[in-house]
Amino acid sequence: MAPPPGRLEAQNVRMSRPPEDDEHVLGPGLLPTPFTAAQIRASSRDGKLIRLLVESADGTVVERINRFRDADDEGANLEQWLSDAPDDATTRRVTWLELQSHAAFPTELTTVSTEVIELPLGRLECVRYDVIATDADPAATFWFALAHPGMPVRYQTVTASGRIRTTVTAITSD
Repeated sequence: MAPPPGRLEAQNVRMSRPPEDDEHVLGPGLLPTPFTAAQIRASSRDGKLIRLLVESADGTVVERINRFRDADDEGANLEQWLSDAPDDATTRRVTWLELQSHAAFPTELTTVSTEVIELPLGRLECVRYDVIATDADPAATFWFALAHPGMPVRYQTVTASGRIRTTVTAITSD
């Protein structure tokens, strides 16, 4: 029997606690992040453009775009807009460490595995983080492609309303 679309191969990974000075570990009780701030910085030069397909629980589908500008050693300006509303773009300053911290998941709530998935970007080897629901947050799954340091190439949450899934469809540079 063929695996469901988007899930080809998976295996569990035991994440042993790295040394305290490991740049992948941002604090006690947190799993190592898939990428360091330096790796994210190196892959997010000026003009990096990320196209994302956002599928809402109600069936609504929109394309969102993220673009990095004015990058330096500390961070960059992150521009974001919906593809059909470029005039409504917002810009905010982000640091590379802030972006890394988005992938710092609690050890007690998270299972880590590796998985190869098929996306519009191609067949990608990923580190998968499954985070269980809490009173404050719904259950969520994040796939970080080893070939694309930065944000997850797919992530989804499951709420009482249904699944919300975001998939990176393209990564380019200006």
